[in-house]
Amino acid sequence: MIRKQIYIEPKQDRALKAEAKRLGVSEAEVIRRRLDGGGEERVDGPKDPEAWGRLRKAIEERMKLDVPQRPRSWTRDELYEDRLARFSRR
Repeated sequence: MIRKQIYIEPKQDRALKAEAKRLGVSEAEVIRRRLDGGGEERVDGPKDPEAWGRLRKAIEERMKLDVPQRPRSWTRDELYEDRLARFSRR
């Protein structure tokens, strides 16, 4: 890798940080992806705001449903041990 130092506007910095957080990658990785042509998404908003509005409305409707909650019959440690037993290459 070659190190580069650049200057960007505060607005660009905020957008870069938000995109990196959204994707779960470093800011440098966001820049590399954009340079490779893999990041045509707009950072400042969704491509189809109407679709996002419909999705938000659907989620809000689902959140209104009264779904009974049951206590779990397992613990996290039990699941982890089971997974290790099934998939471990020991």
